[in-house]
Amino acid sequence: MEVEVSKEEQIERLLEELKSIKGADWEFSDPVKPVYSTGRGLTRKVVEEISEIKKEPDWMRRLRLKAFEIFQSKPVPTWGPDLSGIDWDNIEYYSKPDDRKVNNWDEVPEQIKETFRKLGIPEMEQKYLAGSVAQYDSEGVYHHLKKTWEEKGVVFMDLDSAVKKYPDLVKDYFCKAVPFTDNKFAALNGAVWSGGSFLYVPKGVHIDLPLQTYFRMNGESTGQFEHTIVIVDEGASAHYIEGCTAPRYERNSLHSAIVEIYAKKYSKVRYTSVQNWSKSVYNMPTKRAWVDEGAQMEWVGGSLGSKVTMIYPSSYLRGPYSSTHNLNISLAGPGTVKDTGAKALHLAPYTSSRIVAKSISIEDGKAIYRGLLRMNKGAVYSKAHVQCDALLINDESTSYTFPHDEIYEPTATFAHEATVGRIGTEELTYLRSRGLSEDEASSMIVLGFLDDVMKEIPMEFAVEMNRLIKLEMNKLGAVG
Repeated sequence: MEVEVSKEEQIERLLEELKSIKGADWEFSDPVKPVYSTGRGLTRKVVEEISEIKKEPDWMRRLRLKAFEIFQSKPVPTWGPDLSGIDWDNIEYYSKPDDRKVNNWDEVPEQIKETFRKLGIPEMEQKYLAGSVAQYDSEGVYHHLKKTWEEKGVVFMDLDSAVKKYPDLVKDYFCKAVPFTDNKFAALNGAVWSGGSFLYVPKGVHIDLPLQTYFRMNGESTGQFEHTIVIVDEGASAHYIEGCTAPRYERNSLHSAIVEIYAKKYSKVRYTSVQNWSKSVYNMPTKRAWVDEGAQMEWVGGSLGSKVTMIYPSSYLRGPYSSTHNLNISLAGPGTVKDTGAKALHLAPYTSSRIVAKSISIEDGKAIYRGLLRMNKGAVYSKAHVQCDALLINDESTSYTFPHDEIYEPTATFAHEATVGRIGTEELTYLRSRGLSEDEASSMIVLGFLDDVMKEIPMEFAVEMNRLIKLEMNKLGAVG
C-alpha cells in the first residue's frame, strides 16, 4: 500500500537535501602532472606527434592530417555566441596523464583514482552500471565491462584501445555520421581526437543496465577532444550515459567532442548526458545519430555549467517507422550563454520526432533554443512536435528561440509551441506561507518546472541531476 506524503513532508525532505549539498564542489583541481604533453598551440607537427605517440595505423594518421587542413580553412562560427575568448594558440591539445590503460580499478594511479572517488564514479559503477570508461584529460585511464555482457559479445572500451583491437570495425564507422568536414569543431576533433569510448552491442542483445563514460578535464587552458562511437545492432538495446566535469581556472579551456550513434533496424538507444563543466570551459560538441528502420533513438541532456555551450544533438531518421525523442535541460547562470537545441531530419516515411527543451536563466544568463526540424519530400505521414519552455529568474535574465522548420511533405504533421515565464508571486507566497524562504521556494518551483524531463531519467541519475541543479543555484545565490 502506497503511503501518501504530505506537502509539508516533501518540503522537509527538500530542505534536508539542500543542507546535504552545502559545501559540495565539482570544480576542484588535482596536482596530477602529465607524463607527456604536446605543449601549447596546434600545428601539423603536433597532429603527427599525437598519432605517433598513439602508434596508430596509417589510415588514421592520414585522416587526422586531412582534418587539420579543413580545420585551418574553416572560419570560427559567428552566427551564435561570441567565441572570441577561445585562445587557439594557448590551448594544450594533448596531455597524457599516465602510461597505462587498465581494466582493474586497483591499478589506476592513486591521485587519479582519488579524483574519481570524489566524483563518486566507483560507487556508481558498483551499484548501477553494466560497465564504465573513465577518461582523465586526453586519455582513457580505465575501462571495465561486466563479464555477463562480454560473454554476449558486447564491446565497451576507450576508442584508442578499440582502434588497436578492432581496427576494421572502427574504420567502418569513424567520422561517417559526423564527417570532419561538418564544421570547424568537428574538423578540430578529427585532427586531435583522443579518448572517448567505443560501444558495440550485437544483434538481439538487450543490456538492462546503463554503461557510463566519465570525462574529467583537470589542467588549465587545456582541450578535451574525445570521440565516442555507439553501435547498437539490429533488435538490440542499450543506454549510454556520459558525465563531464572540470576545475575552474582564470584561463579558458575548450571541450570539442564528437558523438556518433548508429541505431540499426528495430534497435533502441538512449543517450544520457550530464555536463557540469566549470565557468572557464567553452563546450562545443557535435552529436549525431543515424536511425534505421523501426529504430528508436532517445537523447536526454542536462547542461549545467560552462562559459559558453553550443550543442544540438541530431537524429537522421533514415528508415521507415524510425523515431527520435529529445529531452534537454539547460541552466544559464551569470555571465554564461547556453545555445542549445536539437535537430530531427525526417528522411523516410512514417517517421516521428518529439523535442522538449527546458531552459532556466539566472541573473544575466542567456538561454537560447536553436533547432532544426526537416520533413523531406517522401517522408509521408511523418509527424513531429517541438516544445520549448523557458523560465526567467531575474529581471536581467534573457531567453531566445530560433526555430528553423522545413516541411516539404504535404502529408506530414508538425507542431511547434514555446512558452516563457517567470517565477510567479502566487507560488512564492504559498510556499513561503509554509515556512520556506524565498530562495528555497524558488528552488522547488525550478525543480517542478523540470519535472517532465526529470521523470524520463533513471531514478538514481535523476537524483544526482537534482543535486547538481540545486548546487548550481546555491553557487549563484538562488538557493539559501
